[in-house]
This record gives sequence, C-alpha cells and structure tokens, in this order.
Amino acid sequence: MPQASNVVQFSTGAVMEVGGRTIPLMPDGRLYNLDDWTPEVAAAMAGAMGVSLTQDHWDVINLMRAYYGEYNVSPVRKLLKRALLREGHEALAHDERLDSLFPGDVLVQGSKLAGVPMPHLDAELERRTYAANRAADNPRVKQSRAVGHFVGSFSFDGERHEVTPTGNLVDLHRWNERVAAHMAQKEGIELTAEHWEILNFLRGFYFEYGISPMVKILMRHMREEVGPEKAGADYLYKLFPKGPSRQGSRIAGLPEPQGCIDG
Repeated sequence: MPQASNVVQFSTGAVMEVGGRTIPLMPDGRLYNLDDWTPEVAAAMAGAMGVSLTQDHWDVINLMRAYYGEYNVSPVRKLLKRALLREGHEALAHDERLDSLFPGDVLVQGSKLAGVPMPHLDAELERRTYAANRAADNPRVKQSRAVGHFVGSFSFDGERHEVTPTGNLVDLHRWNERVAAHMAQKEGIELTAEHWEILNFLRGFYFEYGISPMVKILMRHMREEVGPEKAGADYLYKLFPKGPSRQGSRIAGLPEPQGCIDG
C-alpha cells in the first residue's frame, strides 16, 4: 500500500488540499466525487479524524471499496463481517475490533475513508417518502403503469395495499403468502415450490441482514448456501423474468433492492 501523504490543508471544510489537488467535499466531509479517492486522500481524511491508518484499517477500507465496486452498494455491518471472513480476515470480523479501528463507526467513518456511500439498512430509508411518488401526475408512476406490477395501490380480500412506484409494498408487515400469490398473478407468475424457495431465501436474507439483496449478492449467497445449480442466472430469470432480485423482492413483500439493476 502506498504511503499516504501527511501534507494536507483544510479550508472551510468544503474542500481539502492533498498533494496539490483540491478535493471537493460534501457538507458531512465525504467525497463529493467518489472518483477523487486515492490512498493519499484516505490517509489525509483519516489524519483529520485523528486516525493513523494501519494495515488492518487498509484491509477493511480496501474490502469496502471492492464490495462497492462489485455490487454497486456498500456493505452493511453484517455483510462486511461476512466478507472479511470470506477473504481470510477473521481477526477483523468482530464488532470489538472494527469499533477499535473506526471509533466513529465502521459504516460511517470506514465508508467515508473508503470513498464509498454510507450503507443503510432498508428500514432506515423512510418508506413514507414515497407518498409524493404515488401521486397520479408523477411521471415515474405514469411510466410504471406499463410494467405489469401493481401501481399506486391494489385491493385484496377487502383491504387496500399501497405500493411504491416500483410496486413494492409500503407496509411490509401486511405481506402474507396469499398477498404474494396475488401480486405474482398480476405479473403473470403462478408461484411454484421453486419460486417459494427463492422468495423464502430473499426474506431470510432481509431479516438477517436488514436489506434486500441486489442480484449479484443474491446469486453469490445462494451459491454459497443452496448450491450453484439454483444460483445461476438462467435458473433465476426463468422463475422471475423481470429480475430475481427486483421482481422477487417485490413479490416477497420486501423493499426494492438498493443499487439493483437486474430488470
């Protein structure tokens, strides 16, 4: 790992100077442009926080960057610890060690030093902010009317269920298997045991890690826990043609996966 420069001058907090480069910052001190990240920038930011980066710090930082580069989403704490174990960093995969390395919280401080967005559990994303998006004149709502899933709301068994513009339930606790079957039928899917295996895996993942997995994460974890024969793209997309993560999470009564691009 290159030695980070210790020569850094902070002005108003809106920019930082590192090695003759002016780096713009967000109001919370995070990089405005993620592409501005370098090891020298990370070390300068750490110095301003009073943190002297060791190899253990770099192992965590580099893993967070690799995870974001592969999945387009930053890892929440449980997924970070699992990834550290997978990469052979068992000593780092403990809350006590991570907290000692990053006293400002590894998800906040660590992601800032890694130059990646701060990860959020799905429950931290306010679902009621979708209210404006459900308005009839919202272009996202109008556009979504042709995609096949429910839009705005739907009625089932005498109850009204609100959905986001992507068709995900607003009130996740109102989901049940009969609601799932109704939502699937709307999208032209008759649920089989094979569908339910994926739906139950999605729900299990969500309740363990606090996020809906985007497709690459889903496939990797299914490959590790269920086997490669049911983790391949052909198998998963045959069951959920509009995306095993996006469409699957919708029918499973979960939030839309963060960073999901599977259809």
